Amino acid sequence: MKILEANAGALTNFEVLDFLRSRGAGRDPTRVIVPVEPSEFKVYDYLEQTAACNQTRQSIDEFLGKCKSIKLAKAEILNIINVRPSSLVELYPIIEEYDTRFGEAAETMEEFVESVVQLLPPPPNQMESEQEAATDQTEAPDGEKTEVAE
Repeated sequence: MKILEANAGALTNFEVLDFLRSRGAGRDPTRVIVPVEPSEFKVYDYLEQTAACNQTRQSIDEFLGKCKSIKLAKAEILNIINVRPSSLVELYPIIEEYDTRFGEAAETMEEFVESVVQLLPPPPNQMESEQEAATDQTEAPDGEKTEVAE
């Protein structure tokens, strides 16, 4: 691999994870294609626990297309892709001066958050909790717990 342009811009977690996978980083250190530094394995292990492990180029491209209708800075888009907020409360700290820029367009931002949730896959631990929620435990009036499948 050859670096064509140094410091061309910030990378998403997905791009870093994709790069590490191309270098051979993974759960099994015996399958390494090229020498991988221990720090790269640690970064790989961390990114495997984030939303980046379930993202694809296609999902990110679809999300970027959706972002064109909302005026966001590149850094804000990058953080949204990396963090994958699933509510407005998680989106507030990512967007600078949220109230002045989008205070009147709250409905638009709620739709935007919904599109983030639909287009960008959740992290692995959140996927497991969503699957558990599908087989919710509800409590009957007499205090007995019953499972309800949706």
